[in-house]
Amino acid sequence: MNEERTKSFDFSMEEVVASFVIVKENKGGSGIDKESISEFEKDLQGNVYKIWNRLSSGSYMPPSVKQVMIPKKQGGLRPLGIPTVGDRVAQGVLKARLESKLEPLFHKSSYGYRPERSAHDALQRCKDNCFEYPWVIDLDIKGFFDNISHEWMLKMVKHHTEEKSMLLYVERWLKSKVQLQDGTVEERTKGTPQGGVISPLLANLYLHHAFDMWMEYNQKVAPFERYADDIVIHCRSLEEATELLSQIRERLKKFDLELHAEKTKIVYCKDDRRKGQHEHESFTFLSFSFQPRSLMNKITKRLFMKFIPAISEAAKTYIRKRIREVFNPKWTVLNSKDIAKMLNPKIRGWCNYYRKSCPFEMNGIYYYIDERLREWIRNKFRVRIKKSVHMLKHLIQVSNGKLFYHWKYYS
Repeated sequence: MNEERTKSFDFSMEEVVASFVIVKENKGGSGIDKESISEFEKDLQGNVYKIWNRLSSGSYMPPSVKQVMIPKKQGGLRPLGIPTVGDRVAQGVLKARLESKLEPLFHKSSYGYRPERSAHDALQRCKDNCFEYPWVIDLDIKGFFDNISHEWMLKMVKHHTEEKSMLLYVERWLKSKVQLQDGTVEERTKGTPQGGVISPLLANLYLHHAFDMWMEYNQKVAPFERYADDIVIHCRSLEEATELLSQIRERLKKFDLELHAEKTKIVYCKDDRRKGQHEHESFTFLSFSFQPRSLMNKITKRLFMKFIPAISEAAKTYIRKRIREVFNPKWTVLNSKDIAKMLNPKIRGWCNYYRKSCPFEMNGIYYYIDERLREWIRNKFRVRIKKSVHMLKHLIQVSNGKLFYHWKYYS
């Protein structure tokens, strides 16, 4: 206890332990030191003390972040920075403190990485606003996480806290080096790595000042939804959208951010009430494609057009790719229960997320999974296509449609 009182900064061991619990719950791989969460936990007391001691004395220096490349749902790769387990714990301590100050101040239209808010909340609000407003600005900030200005970021942090430890460590994390896949180490003069525990909070703070509050004070007539750097703005007219987009482009330049020229667009929310034409009549938000869709009135049985979201084609392609990676129909040593145990957690996650709007758009994914299962049946039991169809139907019946998660939607 005396040792805690003599430290430069006021951190407690309890804060470090609480941060480790969250890191453990979130799982994740090892950083450059190759230490896993389970290995870290073997000497939990010693590791917690070491982090607390260094944070409290001002001597904590973040190790380099390990860069890995992960696939985007839209195709291509994006860099992900993986801190060591110990560094994730240290970041969590500072994140908890800073978040308690910032969360009450953040804008109501900001949804990403915030407590008690979800992507589904943002999607529902976006759907409601598309019904109300005929035009949308679909913003795409070019390399947002990689282009955050350290100078601006530190000014923003300083604006909200007088804790010297916060400024010290945020600056160190911003400037921590990155170890590339070939082993070389790079200095970082801008940006914050995607994958850091504190990075989403800092990103929200950056756009809170650069975008959210500017919109609040200058553009109250144009509601928006923001999930991290994924932003949709709603307008009454094409002229309003065009002028606002020009203003936003200039506003973001001030903070060293640039809009992607090809991906940023103005969209017309076409439906039965809006008969006009425009170059762009769809956009993607949080892996949902918002576009005109033909639906049937349950009472009159007549078709009508509504501008609503459903799982995007890019998301479908990504899911099919993940299914191929996880399950190979040539694995004939497996039985059906083995395959279900392997696939069901992923199928459940996809269904829970994408069935929130136009659930019938998921049918193609269900059929794809079943086709992979029929191929497995043909390989395992050496039967023809027609026989494999009957065998899969029989499997659905004898399991009461419960063996694979998506079968519940066949009834």
